[in-house]
Amino acid sequence: MLKPVLLVCGWCGPLTLVVTFIGWLIAGVLPFPLGPSHSADEVAAFYGGGIQVSAGFAVATIGISLVVPLIASLSHLMITGSPESRLLALVQVVSGSVTAAMLLIPMLIMAVAAFRADRDPELTVLLNDLAWLLFITPVAPFIIQNLAIAASAIRDPASPIPPWVGYLNCWIAFTFSFDVLAMVFHHGPFTWNGVLIFWLALTTYSVFLLVMGLLVRHRARIGTTV
Repeated sequence: MLKPVLLVCGWCGPLTLVVTFIGWLIAGVLPFPLGPSHSADEVAAFYGGGIQVSAGFAVATIGISLVVPLIASLSHLMITGSPESRLLALVQVVSGSVTAAMLLIPMLIMAVAAFRADRDPELTVLLNDLAWLLFITPVAPFIIQNLAIAASAIRDPASPIPPWVGYLNCWIAFTFSFDVLAMVFHHGPFTWNGVLIFWLALTTYSVFLLVMGLLVRHRARIGTTV
């Protein structure tokens, strides 16, 4: 009975992406998210845009939460390898869980910002800054998760994760390393909504969700169990 559960967990990778994007489109985060250079009036106008903003963030919280089954299923696969991979599976599940929390909490803060349209605009800006910087800059757990998966895939011949997926995770971890710069920049490609921060990380994390979800489903179909 393990196979159906793994298949569902695998689908949670792509579903995380689809449901979260739907929520962001409803809220108005996409296609052009707010940046640190937006004025207090512009930020307040965004969060005062009506019930669809709150509804969009509610949908996004559901989408982001779907990553949890994927994280658990990846560790489930990793523990089928060597003792080293079993330890790395624990690293992956802990760092992945922290990652999920750091993605979820900013959506809740944005929902709080949208809850009262009559709030002082400066307070709304504070909530917006807090949400975006929490969402973008705490990249260490992301990187640790990627490197744990990579080490298991590359170093362990018995790992059910192929080496090319390990190298892909190394590349994804590297692309996340730029995100801490969002704490410094207010203009240009290194802002939290910039090309080399938001859009690069969004692209590579989307690749991660799709590839890892399909991998879990592939292993489930060929009968990988513990």
